[in-house]
Amino acid sequence: MRLLLFLTVCQYAINSIHTYSVSNPNVVLLMADDLGIGDLGCYGNRTLRTPYIDRLAKEGVTLTQHIAASPLCTPSRAAFLTGRYPIRSGMAAFSRVGVFLFSASSGGLPSEEITFSKLLKQRGYATALIGKWHLGMNCESSNDFCHHPLSHGFDYFYGLTVTNLRDCKPGQGSVFLKGIQKYLVIPVQILGVTLVSLAVVHYVGLLKVPFQALGYCLLLTAISLAVLIFFFYHFRHLNCFLMRDHQIIQQPLSYENLTQRLTTEAVQFIGRNTDVPFLLVLSYLHVHTALYASNMFRGKSKHGLYGDAVEEMDWSVGQILNVLEKYNLRNKTLIYFSSDQGAHIEEISSSGEVHGGYNGIYKGGKSTNWEGGIRVPGLLRWPGVIPAGTYMDEPTSNMDIFPTIVKLAGAQLPYDRIIDGHDLMPLLQGKVTRSKHEFLFHYCNAYLNAVRWHPGNSESVWKAFFFTPNFNPEDSNGCYDSHVCFCHGGFITRHDPPLLFDLSRDPEEKVPLTPKTERRFYEILRVIQLAVANHTRSLQAVPDQLSWDNLLWKPWLQPCCSSLFQSCYCDFESEDSLLEVHSG
Repeated sequence: MRLLLFLTVCQYAINSIHTYSVSNPNVVLLMADDLGIGDLGCYGNRTLRTPYIDRLAKEGVTLTQHIAASPLCTPSRAAFLTGRYPIRSGMAAFSRVGVFLFSASSGGLPSEEITFSKLLKQRGYATALIGKWHLGMNCESSNDFCHHPLSHGFDYFYGLTVTNLRDCKPGQGSVFLKGIQKYLVIPVQILGVTLVSLAVVHYVGLLKVPFQALGYCLLLTAISLAVLIFFFYHFRHLNCFLMRDHQIIQQPLSYENLTQRLTTEAVQFIGRNTDVPFLLVLSYLHVHTALYASNMFRGKSKHGLYGDAVEEMDWSVGQILNVLEKYNLRNKTLIYFSSDQGAHIEEISSSGEVHGGYNGIYKGGKSTNWEGGIRVPGLLRWPGVIPAGTYMDEPTSNMDIFPTIVKLAGAQLPYDRIIDGHDLMPLLQGKVTRSKHEFLFHYCNAYLNAVRWHPGNSESVWKAFFFTPNFNPEDSNGCYDSHVCFCHGGFITRHDPPLLFDLSRDPEEKVPLTPKTERRFYEILRVIQLAVANHTRSLQAVPDQLSWDNLLWKPWLQPCCSSLFQSCYCDFESEDSLLEVHSG
């Protein structure tokens, strides 16, 4: 009887430990920016040193077919936070520009969307976002913060509300220069010549032009030019700034020891929350241009400034692993590492140095739905719960993080909307061997570009393209003339029937299949078209957050820590650092 009682108590204790270990874990989500899958040692790179990221792979699961929901920052991050295709939240653009570029735009992640941070916060989690947001800030005034991270379930924010751009770092060029020259300078010149010609014709009496109308046109043109010149001259001050919660603390942003500062904030957040479950999203600025690295890493890698930035990010990952060890949180914490999309292969500096990453064997890169643009690193570690050193080649998505951590936190998935992600835990723990993603839909902005089909009774992974970007130069692997590939008009080639690949045999997407080389060609396309029809019926009309109206700069929404007349300048960050040094 005593033995039976003893065994019962032991079993209860074991069950209790197991229940504790797989519920309410701490969650650390590490998101790189524009990192190529081929940039990491654990995915085959032999020249860049990434020992800490590789350690995550050694101690956890490596996803080899992990797919970003979009090949661009803003929509990919919206999908990551909500577990939904960005087309469902209005975070996929019908215009050419697919991301937010200005801090004073009115678009952003709608307040109606439910993020995993909101649900975990409701479950008592301490929540923080450190680093890049890129999902909007204000709606109607410069301080309503309707799209701000703190309005989407985060208790604490330290970082950038927009993104890191070349224009943010003096001497790194401009992402707007080609566009301004092509779409602004020439039309302005034509308008100027037209107005001057009309004035001359009116003056010599050949044609009577209403003088008042001519004056209004000249005035409007002059004001528009003045605003544009002011905006782009002050772009760095207006759009590149660092915030803590709702306060701007450094405007413009300083790159000096920036990764160290972000890492310190993350380490301190963990230290403040050792006794409660926490969610930390550390969203790196690395390796989006403008590239930067601190003195400790600059010039140390074999791949120039890009390699230095990758190795500095790896150091930061190591600091997070160390602090979890320090507080005995290693076995209580689920860690996820990924990138928002593939490497931006068209990034080349004005001096000719390659500033984009490496997508391994995969075709294309950022802004395209070729595998190089959407197949990203996917590493998960949770000692004692997820088996170490395993590889998984099933299709998974960055949208899967939402239902995975929501369920682990004991929260309910929203029942009033479609969640496109699937809980990864059964797959990670080996309870099932097949992904629940039979189909994945690949959007180029708001346009359905391709579909991936992994039949339940086959090892094949079919991928059908309805259109593909026109690379320039034609024999290249990207859109170098335009810096990114676009999704419509003369920038694409449509395919009827769609281009079809079997990624299980041709992961490089080199040779499209034909009815001669694949006997089930039309049958496969028919199944895919049925899936597209079902998916399309599930979509509902929502406001377009990336419309031109929501994208354009609105002066009344401009955040400024001083005033526009003082060029929006402040540096409380450096002042605080000096105070700490003197007080120490």
